[in-house]
Amino acid sequence: MTRIRTRRRVGAAFLLALPFLTAACADPSADPRAAGSPSAAASASRSPKGFCPPPEDTRAAPSPCISADWDQRVAENHAYRRQQPITAEQEREARPRAKALAAVLQKLAAAGTTADALRTAAATALGLEPDEIEIQGVVLKSLHDVLVGGGEGRVCVNGTVDGSGHASAEVVGRTLDGTCLPGQGGH
Repeated sequence: MTRIRTRRRVGAAFLLALPFLTAACADPSADPRAAGSPSAAASASRSPKGFCPPPEDTRAAPSPCISADWDQRVAENHAYRRQQPITAEQEREARPRAKALAAVLQKLAAAGTTADALRTAAATALGLEPDEIEIQGVVLKSLHDVLVGGGEGRVCVNGTVDGSGHASAEVVGRTLDGTCLPGQGGH
């Protein structure tokens, strides 16, 4: 009996609050089509939507229009994966760390390791803290198909162990998304 009364009280309170909660959502004057006549609003709702935002919309920078070309749209959607440019000097300075990471990964590839041990070993090779290391892939008894990366500023050192257990590492720029390893999914 008490539960039914409580439900009725909660339901009644919700019904009383509903008009106040939805009042801001249903303001017809907020619709930009409401400025003209009713027939103009009706015709505007039937007109096809364009690819470009109105000129007064400044939130569309840096690419104000959506490309009509499908391949170009996919490339724009995955632009966050692009790497920032680094200088030849930055690459040269980080090369010894890339060799150290490749050696550590090769040593761990056959023996296998845990994710925490891999993160610690990679951090030691790169001169970083373990929480600064990114890992993609499954860390199992034998290390295969794993990506490891870490770095400072724009410079990252990414290492990989391929399906056959061969390890390598390279110096790259940090992605536009702010990570060393490329993102796995779309935005």
